[in-house]
Amino acid sequence: MARNFAEAAPLPAKEQHSITFVYQIKQPQICRSVMATWSKDLTDHSLCISIENPAQQNPYNCKIDSIFKQNWGKKGLKTLEIQGNRVDIFWDFRHAKFSIDPQLRSDYYVALVHRKETLLFLGDLEKEAHERTRSRPCPEEAVLLYKKEIVYGKKMFCTKAMLQEGKKEHEIVIETSLSGPEDPEMWVSIDGVVAMRIMNLNWRFRGNETVIVNNLPVHILWDVHDWLFSGSGHGLFIFKPGSLESA
Repeated sequence: MARNFAEAAPLPAKEQHSITFVYQIKQPQICRSVMATWSKDLTDHSLCISIENPAQQNPYNCKIDSIFKQNWGKKGLKTLEIQGNRVDIFWDFRHAKFSIDPQLRSDYYVALVHRKETLLFLGDLEKEAHERTRSRPCPEEAVLLYKKEIVYGKKMFCTKAMLQEGKKEHEIVIETSLSGPEDPEMWVSIDGVVAMRIMNLNWRFRGNETVIVNNLPVHILWDVHDWLFSGSGHGLFIFKPGSLESA
């Protein structure tokens, strides 16, 4: 089951919200990880596909900029040669629906194709993608390893995460009270229900707890030391299905 990370920070001069999905795909006789990072600033969206390169430290990259503003970036194809193997990356954002999140909402596709097999598919226009790429789904689907999200704000952070394979995403809200006469506190709510409340945050700026969500244990880890005391640092939150013992 995928892990979910949330990294929070105070608002910078130019905020850039990003969501990274890390998948494991299978090519003949080799497994690779693929990172899909959606980014959004005040004016535009972008997507970067990074494919692991076992032979070198630097991955193979395909970055698509100005998805929202530039027509030329809304449909395209890029070919990468990975250790003698051709991998085509197709995308079509011409009719995509945007939202407040970096990831597009609907009516788009991104497909990684190798030897007429779709190794990784993103979006909801699967039929259109297979017609354009003349490919078929890979017998072994890509597996989501984890999701990492970087958000900016002050008192409240909202995200969605899948905590159980094949189930709907859960609404996760992290709220804080860092100023005032009382000691700093923090709440974590899942689907509108407070799952965890951390009081005396000055002393409990790092920790972990296991909560139950729909009869599933979810292990939550947090580290808000730099965020709490430096004023410009980050806070880190990890949501991992399973108890601490299983982790």
